[in-house]
Amino acid sequence: MIKVGDKLPAGNLQEFVEVEGQIDGKSCSIGPNTFDIEKASAGKTIAVFGLPGAFTPTCSAKHVPGYVEEAGALKAAGVDEIWCVSVNDPFVMGAWARDQKTAGKVRMMADGSADFAKATGLTFDLTARGMGVRSQRYSMLVKDGLVKALNIEAPGKFEVSDARTLVEQARQLKG
Repeated sequence: MIKVGDKLPAGNLQEFVEVEGQIDGKSCSIGPNTFDIEKASAGKTIAVFGLPGAFTPTCSAKHVPGYVEEAGALKAAGVDEIWCVSVNDPFVMGAWARDQKTAGKVRMMADGSADFAKATGLTFDLTARGMGVRSQRYSMLVKDGLVKALNIEAPGKFEVSDARTLVEQARQLKG
């Protein structure tokens, strides 16, 4: 399992881009675009939070809205980008981004085959509930690809991966 001091695993995440343009110096077309995790995190401080699934109750009512609300505080604390990572396809993540009004605040990153969740060791098996392998609920602060803070929730809990906790950790890191 990933821990503080570890490097983010190599691989890709996808994001559904609504407007053609540039992200991370890469020309992006409308629709799903693939981003190399190492390149996308290089030289940046990123607040990453993972959750079991788009449009699920706690994720939609508390987790994502908290990061949308605290985006300004995270940026003021030195965070360059906020990534929401979920084991969903980029089309679902794009629809969820529109629903949650994350534009300009939170990048909704798809981990469609759970490759990132598996590589970090942060998987959650919901096969018995018809949802397959998903991501655990967590948050982490990443600086230049290295994990500086990590908050992993106990199953069914939402106590330590919230945006306010990561704001405080980002303030301490910025020092």
